[in-house]
Amino acid sequence: MGEVALVNGLRMHYRRAGEGSPVVLLHGWPQTGHCWRFLMPELAREHTVIAPDLRGYGLTDKARTGYDKRTMASDVSVLIETLGFERATVVGHDRGARVAHRWALDRPDQVERLVVMDVVPMRAMWQRMDAKFGAAYWHMLFHLQPDLPERLVGNDVAGYLGYFFEKWTVNRHGLEPGAIAEYVRAFSAPGALRSGFDDYRASISDDASLDDADFEAGRRLEMPVLALWGGAGLLNSLPALDIWREYANDVRGRAIPECGHFLPEERPAEVLAELRAFLAE
Repeated sequence: MGEVALVNGLRMHYRRAGEGSPVVLLHGWPQTGHCWRFLMPELAREHTVIAPDLRGYGLTDKARTGYDKRTMASDVSVLIETLGFERATVVGHDRGARVAHRWALDRPDQVERLVVMDVVPMRAMWQRMDAKFGAAYWHMLFHLQPDLPERLVGNDVAGYLGYFFEKWTVNRHGLEPGAIAEYVRAFSAPGALRSGFDDYRASISDDASLDDADFEAGRRLEMPVLALWGGAGLLNSLPALDIWREYANDVRGRAIPECGHFLPEERPAEVLAELRAFLAE
């Protein structure tokens, strides 16, 4: 079930396993820390692995505010400090990678290595938002709207989430039924849909100005960065490594073949091999 820590006024739920140098795993939408279930036991053979439910997700409190990535990054930063760690390797998938990116910019002394899965920087996404891109990433624009997503999705949470688990996976069968049921349960809780959509809404209301200011000031990621993405996913149409090299000094990575968006669940063995090699450098 995991543990709970009081972080920035939130009761933050997290999973912890293993001993050794810390690795923090940050999930995306529409998921929770449950998405790391295949990787945690293996990484815990050599590391302390911490997988929280981010602000508003899973069993963590559904705060009314604080979905800008600076605050969400502060949540996990305070969590590892509370657990007695000064530095960690941070692994983020989807929205969790956005939190991880901001954490690495704001507190580079805490982030020893950074892994980003199936994203490029949000600033680069907005710059490419033409008709073709908007059609591919329509959900981002829908989730930005006030109130409407909660009203429409709330009538059929399983149907809406199930669409992404089918369309964004290679086998088109989605994830295993138990995992889907876990995510549907999590997003059916009071406040959960609103919190997840507020995460997206902050991309415009708060995050964009911070991202622009950092880029214009020449602030770059100094730690080693590993970028992974699904070879059959939407991101594979972009020059992902070239884009990340506009924001970071030491970047490597690749597409995971026969994989859609949900890397840690679709291809856990391949992702684990990449993480172990990166951590061992």
